[in-house]
Amino acid sequence: MAVTVGDVDYVAALAKLSFTDQEKQTLTSQLNDILKYMEQLNSLDTSTIEPLSHVIELRNVFRDDELRPGLTREEALRNAPSSTEKFFKVPKVIGDR
Repeated sequence: MAVTVGDVDYVAALAKLSFTDQEKQTLTSQLNDILKYMEQLNSLDTSTIEPLSHVIELRNVFRDDELRPGLTREEALRNAPSSTEKFFKVPKVIGDR
């Protein structure tokens, strides 16, 4: 199946793109070259090759989910610019605008 200038026009219209006649000729040639290469790849015997989801082998790099102690309320509030006994104080963002 070869790509024609009409095919390039159709896809360009779908993508809301506009090309000059020279660009359309170039794109048609490039797309046909890609299809020729795909035909070359399709001619290879891959019956003995196991299908892959990735080219390189992947492994899980996550650490185990362990319960660890967190900050106490006092430790967390100690670094706050402004706080009350239990809460961070922040500027009001809803209101008089």
